[in-house]
Amino acid sequence: MDWRDFQRTQSRRGFLQQSVAGLGTLALANLLRAEERANPLTPKSPHFAPKAKNVIFLFQEGAPSQMDLFDPKPVLQKYHGQSLPPELTANLQLAFIKKNAQVLASERTFEKCGQSGMEISDWLPHTRTIADDICLVRSMYSDAFNHHPGQSLLMSGSPLFGRPTIGSWLTYGLGSESENLPGFVVLSSGRGTSGGTSNWSSGFMPSTYQGVPFRSAGDPILYLTNPDGITDEMQRLSLDAIRDINQERLDHTGDVEIASRIQSYELAFRMQSAAPDLIDFSNEPQHILDSYGVGNETKNAYATNCLLARRMVERGVRVVLVAHASWDQHQDLKRDLKKNCDSTDQPAAALIKDLKQRGLLDSTLVVWGGEFGRTSLADIRRPEDLDTAGRDHHPNGFSMWLAGGGIKGGQVIGATDELALTIARDKVHVHDLQATILHLAGFDHTKLTYRHMGRDFRLTDVEGQVVQQMLA
Repeated sequence: MDWRDFQRTQSRRGFLQQSVAGLGTLALANLLRAEERANPLTPKSPHFAPKAKNVIFLFQEGAPSQMDLFDPKPVLQKYHGQSLPPELTANLQLAFIKKNAQVLASERTFEKCGQSGMEISDWLPHTRTIADDICLVRSMYSDAFNHHPGQSLLMSGSPLFGRPTIGSWLTYGLGSESENLPGFVVLSSGRGTSGGTSNWSSGFMPSTYQGVPFRSAGDPILYLTNPDGITDEMQRLSLDAIRDINQERLDHTGDVEIASRIQSYELAFRMQSAAPDLIDFSNEPQHILDSYGVGNETKNAYATNCLLARRMVERGVRVVLVAHASWDQHQDLKRDLKKNCDSTDQPAAALIKDLKQRGLLDSTLVVWGGEFGRTSLADIRRPEDLDTAGRDHHPNGFSMWLAGGGIKGGQVIGATDELALTIARDKVHVHDLQATILHLAGFDHTKLTYRHMGRDFRLTDVEGQVVQQMLA
């Protein structure tokens, strides 16, 4: 007998099937099979009444430059083109540039917006119009200064790969209100994220909880449509046969991944009718399409994804990750940062306005941001040319914003110092952000756990505090 046989015989199912006789055995076995067949995404109750029923994470992969968008630093003009004293840069973690690099001041102009007077860059004119709806955090910080570990920390709570991501934690804890679409959906635009699929992985949780990438044109998922000559009835008969084979194996092994496979086949069948309707915008008024920028060559990809995110929330999808890459401007900052702003600014603001006018913003949490920020020091790839310079990675102080779902809008939390090197007040760690998101979804982040390899894991690892100032 090897260890697999021992494990199987010592399982609860093995005990019931081999050690207990009579009708009681049959009854309990039926209960177990019913438990296995139950949809793991059935809506569940959180620890307490949630403010946010759904989450849309607008993930700006690559790290947007905060001092060019949300955190004005006029003092940098005084040092532009100069190196800072060594004592000011001694504790900086830099990926590529040297600590004696030249200061790169921002050329952007900032304006006080809305009743709150929040200062936002001229490259985000549409975001300026939602200033009173968003909570801008200028004092975010991370422990990772390279992209893949930084993205992993932001999404899964650990720079190590293989942990469940925040969308998986939310669907694990809450289930989904959509019967015909996945509980966690991923929409992508741009050049692709450094972290790739690890940004929406279910890690050691069953694959039922992982993010499902959708396309915004054609089949939402490749090969979702039946091949020519295959009818729905034929498809149903095939799936029934596959389900019976999988169920027999599940009864024998108790492997949760087989249960996930059964659910995936069933969900795919239901999606064959629901998904094409999801991406059909023919019933959307033209003014809504125009407000997002759908059809505009520059904005269309991100606009389509933001509109799809709203339509998914309406259909009960629990979490939508909208990823846009890449904001990793090590050179040609002025050219490439503006391209990203032109692509994403209008759709993101339209999403907030659209959710608000439909009465969905109060129950939908929207999060905007990347894995870290950028340095105020120049990354010069062409000698003596500040005009084509970019910025290096900077985890020590960056900006993100949140709106809806129990967030108090029209406020700025925290501040960085005048040179954008460190946080001056109200530090907010990535784990604090995660704890706050889970709190708004109705969870005590210390108690939402999953047991794996003999220990309880959680999204926030062993850290994290709810940021009370963010809460409405």
